[in-house]
Amino acid sequence: MLVLRLLNVVAPAYFLCISLVTFVLQIFLFIPSMFRDPSTTPLFSPALLHGALFLFLSANALGNYVLVIQNSPEDLGKGLNLGEGAEVVVDWLDGSRSPGSALPSTHFCRLCARVTQRHDHHCFFTGNCIGSRNMRNFIMFCLYTSLACLDSLVAGMAYISAALSMSFANPLAFLTLLPHSISQFFSGALLSSEMFVILMLYLWLGIGLACAGFCCHQMLLILRGQTRYQVRKGMVVRARPWRENLQEVFGKRWLLGLLIPVLNVGSDYRRQKEK
Repeated sequence: MLVLRLLNVVAPAYFLCISLVTFVLQIFLFIPSMFRDPSTTPLFSPALLHGALFLFLSANALGNYVLVIQNSPEDLGKGLNLGEGAEVVVDWLDGSRSPGSALPSTHFCRLCARVTQRHDHHCFFTGNCIGSRNMRNFIMFCLYTSLACLDSLVAGMAYISAALSMSFANPLAFLTLLPHSISQFFSGALLSSEMFVILMLYLWLGIGLACAGFCCHQMLLILRGQTRYQVRKGMVVRARPWRENLQEVFGKRWLLGLLIPVLNVGSDYRRQKEK
């Protein structure tokens, strides 16, 4: 438990450090060095267009990241009668008991110390549980993080290609880039800044693929009307049309949520709360 609590603090700081390094590399290294074409007008220069795209992706990723943290699942255990006796309390502490059919898929999280409805999982990179209130923002965070990593990967490869006068036309060139770079770095033929960018390329690739895969898997569960917690516990869910499952998570203003970070609205939990 101590290791999990430590990871719950270190992982968000790690993500913020990676985001800051990516922003600095893009704005102060990649864009100024790659896009130098005096024949193009400043309004439609590749540097300005690429910078605007990167800022759009970064703003959506960080905006939804903040909303996931701020829009925390409520502690439903405060208003529930969990019963009497030590056995019931122990069942709640290990997350093995649900208070009843009125609140499906509830779970007590030891790290957050609260009971949440439609619990999906605990995200260490946000230090928060993912549930009915912040699921949409979490999916948008994963989506835009993967796109921002892909954009940084392409820009970084273009920078390395120009700095080292190499071509990535051969697919094996990227796979053999790291071992060749390590040997050149220790021999003094490669600068430390260039070696750092090469290491960041593989880091962006790993984070981008992980976020993209997690987003696709999460969307598949949403279409089926399930959560990760329900799948892990083997719970049977009521079959519903996939359109209703999507609307429950993304709400009616789903198109607005694709463009700018907004709070999750229109879920069944919020409608029940308003009633």
